Amino acid sequence: MILQSFSLALGQLGDPRFRRVLLLGLALTILLLIAATAGFVWLIGVLVGDDATLPLIGEVTWLGDLASWTSLVVMMVLSVFLMVPVASAITSMFLDEVAQAVEDKHYPGLPDVPGVPFGDALRDTVNFLGVLIGANIVALLLYVMFPPLAPFIFWALNGFLLGREYFMLAAMRRVGRTRAKQLRARYSTTIWVAGTLMAIPLSIPLINLLIPILGAATFTHIFHKVQARAAGAPA
Repeated sequence: MILQSFSLALGQLGDPRFRRVLLLGLALTILLLIAATAGFVWLIGVLVGDDATLPLIGEVTWLGDLASWTSLVVMMVLSVFLMVPVASAITSMFLDEVAQAVEDKHYPGLPDVPGVPFGDALRDTVNFLGVLIGANIVALLLYVMFPPLAPFIFWALNGFLLGREYFMLAAMRRVGRTRAKQLRARYSTTIWVAGTLMAIPLSIPLINLLIPILGAATFTHIFHKVQARAAGAPA
């Protein structure tokens, strides 16, 4: 089920709607990271000030510039690590379009579903972004404690989170939040394994930016298969 769904998702990567969501998500991600960097640098400059008096040295006037440049470098380094989770979260606001493209091609005849309200999409995006970043920050401790296991911890953790997010996104469009949670609990192992398949390429630059699109498409197929299986129909 997982490999077949992933293969079908790969085969649809050239869909114009897939490309639109990818480019829109990347553009918004870059703008957000630039704005966050500018705001952080400005805040550091305000807190440090233009000059200060240091013991044995006396008055110095370059602390503000030093702090600003240091904070800029720090934010640029952090942006490398934040790029993927931020892009994943922001792109998830528009993945309804990816799911619809999959259903139009592979599941024709399904009744129309209302689009996800922008407020709901924004709320889910903020929640997902917070959980994703928070969990990966906590995981840094595990990476330090168990260095040889770091890749496996990264894949398992992000596979769990991505699987839950993308399955819920695909399922809620058709069966609502309550039924989606029931299906997620029933097929939790399948969802985790499929999410881990999405998480492994997160370590590969550029390829990792395709993961939100591939994840949404793959889990749309998985949802329809487990929904059919749960209903007793052939998947």
